[in-house]
Amino acid sequence: MAVPTFTAKDFKVFTVPGLEPRMTALIEQVRPKLHRLGDELAPWLTTICGEPMYPHVARHARRTINPPDDSWVAWSSSKKGYKALPHFQVGLWSTHLFIQFAIIYECENKTVFAERVLERLPEVRRLVPDTFFWSGDHMDPANTPDRELSDEQLAGLLERLRSVKQAELLCGLELKRGDARLSSARALSGTIESTFEALLPLYRLAK
Repeated sequence: MAVPTFTAKDFKVFTVPGLEPRMTALIEQVRPKLHRLGDELAPWLTTICGEPMYPHVARHARRTINPPDDSWVAWSSSKKGYKALPHFQVGLWSTHLFIQFAIIYECENKTVFAERVLERLPEVRRLVPDTFFWSGDHMDPANTPDRELSDEQLAGLLERLRSVKQAELLCGLELKRGDARLSSARALSGTIESTFEALLPLYRLAK
């Protein structure tokens, strides 16, 4: 088994109009690749994280009207799910593929994580590459590059994570559709692995 590549056809799934047609295209075109990616990287993530990491592919089961604008595979330390835990993700919007560490609003440990990162903010700024992005909302494809985010702005995201129940924090790398790395299994695998290695300190702070 090898890491799958992604083509323009995969990204176009998220422009198909209507819930049922888009879900059909997603299930047929993208979801098998996410399952392959999840299974392929789980043993490697288990090794670098020092604990079993299990893949979870988004099902979008609660949707009844609006079609999903993105989809992903997440890895967490629980077989049962990932939303309540710090986790890694690879997924697609219509515009780009994202490779990220995520703490979403359901995570039980997000307050402790926010406090730990605030205490180590200069160190975290040094560890996170300036080509990475930060975001406070997993439902919004927009994000802010690290190089454009001031210490005060990042501290604000962390303060919000600590104090607001629905707050989230994501950090990672995006590859625009058409990026040459998406069409090479070796290049994409290397990019995902190097990104997750760079994000590992954040994961450890969240545990």
